[in-house]
Amino acid sequence: MRFIHSICTVLALSISGCAASSVPPAPELKLKNDFIHQQVNKGMDKAEVAQLLKQAKYNQEVIDAITKPWEAKPWYKYYPLFLTEKRLNAGLKFWQEHEKTIAKASKQFQVDPEVIVAIIGIETFYGNYLGRYSVLDSLYTLGFYYPPRGKFFRSELSNLMQLVKEEHLDINKLKGSYAGAMGYGQFISSSYRHYAVDFDKDGSRDLIGSPIDAIGSVANYLHKHKWQLGQPVALELNTDNNVAPKAKVWSGERLKLKASDILSSQVFLKHNLDIDVSQPAMLIALDQPKAKEYWLGLNNFYVITRYNRSPLYAMAVYQFSQQLKQAHDKK
Repeated sequence: MRFIHSICTVLALSISGCAASSVPPAPELKLKNDFIHQQVNKGMDKAEVAQLLKQAKYNQEVIDAITKPWEAKPWYKYYPLFLTEKRLNAGLKFWQEHEKTIAKASKQFQVDPEVIVAIIGIETFYGNYLGRYSVLDSLYTLGFYYPPRGKFFRSELSNLMQLVKEEHLDINKLKGSYAGAMGYGQFISSSYRHYAVDFDKDGSRDLIGSPIDAIGSVANYLHKHKWQLGQPVALELNTDNNVAPKAKVWSGERLKLKASDILSSQVFLKHNLDIDVSQPAMLIALDQPKAKEYWLGLNNFYVITRYNRSPLYAMAVYQFSQQLKQAHDKK
């Protein structure tokens, strides 16, 4: 049985007929030793790293969660999870409570305020759902038991070990998503280290307990990824006689197309707007119950996908931000 379970884990539970188990196989000793060696080369104590690995626990729920992400749903089933009246009301309340901070972050980092508010709302419902998984256990599980992205998550585990020292965090108390994301804005360890800011000027970058630091950090993240203040994010398209656009639907690559490569006499903006057709763009396809809905994604949409690679996530953030802006501007 242990041999069969090992095969299941190595293939990330993709072989039909393999039963999930709460008892994992032992990861390759070489993989662990290589990780410890890498950490020592970064200045960490060998015994300390080995002890952290020893206390980390495998969590089968993490493997189950990453193999069935919400972003695998079609758009018409995905967006109702996030675009709700309850989340909108919570977002308006959060915006009102932190109006000055959000305005300051928007001005300093040149990021539209409604997008900052939208991301925090989509990620954690304004701090109400910070995650229930041990960050250490999640990154350990994915780093050593999920081969498709093991290298990435071992890197995040490495960043976590450095982060807790830099920010004086208790690694045993850190809770987050199944992928190890933390705080109001759900920053993974590397993003926390590179993009978090001490926006409340209290001497620490606290994305877990300080909404002020979280607001500034989300804005800084978008700024560092070249957000363009006041510019369009995505524009809905019409297609003549429901003809599918000829351009390739975007699938995560760097923007190679221009708006002019997507727009034509048969594929045009639903609402008239003068835009620079030479600017980088992408074609977004959203599954509706009976047909596909097409959008022209621009630079700012691409920037949101640097936060989360899913175009469904980025579209949910964008549409929620527009709901927030409209409601906020009425008050």
